[in-house]
Amino acid sequence: MTDTTLEKAALGYVPVQQPVLKNAEIIPMSLRSVHFVMPGSVNDATAPSGGNAYDRRVCLDLPGFGWQVHRHLAEGDWPRPAQADRAQLARTLRELPDGTVVLLDGIVACGVPEIVVPEAQRLRLAVLVHLPLGDERGIDPAVAAELDALERTVLRAVPAVIATSDWAVRRLVSHHGLAPERVHVAAPGADIAPLASGTDGVSRLLCVASVTPRKGQHRLVEALATVTDLPWSCVCVGGLGHDPEYVAGLRDLIRKHGLQDRLHLAGPQAGAELDASYAAADLMVLTSYAETYGMAVTEALARGIPVLATDVGGLPEAVGRAPDGGVPGILVPPEDPAALAAELRGWFGEADVRRRLKAAARGRRAALDGWATTARSLAGVLGRLPGEPRRVA
Repeated sequence: MTDTTLEKAALGYVPVQQPVLKNAEIIPMSLRSVHFVMPGSVNDATAPSGGNAYDRRVCLDLPGFGWQVHRHLAEGDWPRPAQADRAQLARTLRELPDGTVVLLDGIVACGVPEIVVPEAQRLRLAVLVHLPLGDERGIDPAVAAELDALERTVLRAVPAVIATSDWAVRRLVSHHGLAPERVHVAAPGADIAPLASGTDGVSRLLCVASVTPRKGQHRLVEALATVTDLPWSCVCVGGLGHDPEYVAGLRDLIRKHGLQDRLHLAGPQAGAELDASYAAADLMVLTSYAETYGMAVTEALARGIPVLATDVGGLPEAVGRAPDGGVPGILVPPEDPAALAAELRGWFGEADVRRRLKAAARGRRAALDGWATTARSLAGVLGRLPGEPRRVA
């Protein structure tokens, strides 16, 4: 979309405060300062994620709500980094003055309570949780339990926790025993994009998700293998490097069912290439086991593309409803590839279903909140942290 003032205004964008005139002199407005600690992979184009996209975007929009953002990239394999990376994070926090406002991405903060908890006594900390550490799939259960306990220690020690959906707020409060008033929601925004033209209005399926056990692409393959009589094609866009063993198994499953010519693992995409994949899509499919929200869903809806997804976590919130009450997607049980296949048959076989879903998707598109709403929510949480924020000229 062209970056114009009118388009930004339509999306609810609020510009950075400009200097004001006083006694014929220009007096610069001051911004409060927040130090944002995020994973070093935040800009890695080969491993895109919703969390990384969220972090990058709010850095751009927070100044419009009075917060100057100082970025700190924490290199390492989080949430279980090497000792050198732990030491660097400790130095980064230790060098910040007392009372500094710090926003930490949860994947960095939640695995190292020995570093974060002591700093909570002097810094004004907020932790942004994109996904509870124990909810990741494909890791040893003992490791998941250990990460879960570490996360609980961190989140109980900081004055504010930020989650990306109402579902995630409820999950964190109940699972970790947090005080509800300390857990806040700042749901991802969406940028309205041109309506997708699609392919033939029915047959092109698109899945946008990192290829990992949690995203469950194997269930999509299993469902598609039972509807080979339908004229579908499917493109799976997403990073292939997070879990090579899972990717190899998925390729084997695709070959086993003879779907190589119809289901393509395209790898990570961004910019014009990703826009083109969305533009060609007739139906978005997502078969995750766990999602705190589901940014790929709202990216599809921002283009008027209906959604078929699993009924897990925050995905129902992301799908939402059109202003007239229409539902722009279909949700199926998470452990039921047969239900997914049945809904695909309905999609292909019932023109009325397609028309209803497409109309609701366009209605939902017009009602999506922009990223300015996300930044406003974050700014509100940061502004309410205990203590007086330091100001920078």
